[in-house]
Amino acid sequence: MTFGEKIKAERRKLGLTQIELGERIGVTNRVITSYENGKSFPRTREAYKKIADALNVNVNYLLSDDDAFVMEAKEQFGYRGKKGAEKLLAEVTGLFAGGEMAEEDMDELMLGIQEAYVEAKKRNKKYTPKKYQKKSE
Repeated sequence: MTFGEKIKAERRKLGLTQIELGERIGVTNRVITSYENGKSFPRTREAYKKIADALNVNVNYLLSDDDAFVMEAKEQFGYRGKKGAEKLLAEVTGLFAGGEMAEEDMDELMLGIQEAYVEAKKRNKKYTPKKYQKKSE
């Protein structure tokens, strides 16, 4: 189930309209519609938390492992980290397209690759001369 499908299902379980959910989290119903249609996603972990609280669900339910990885990369390494994480996920997902590996093995491999990416970004940031480091992205 996608992020948007989860929001829609939980909103309906509570008998809320898009307008009512939007009011609870401080956004317009257009934003809720965009979330539910998969056209946009919250930009911060705090926004996901607000949605989860409004829907009485755990924030981890709303975030897939991939979503959490991209969010963490953005928080730690800025926009470039986010884009790099998204690109990595797209490329690695393509490797699994044949479906010849067990699901549990694919999950473990993906987790290992994500951890390696974060570690490499941390090491790279540590060794980049200060004059080339951006203050915030």
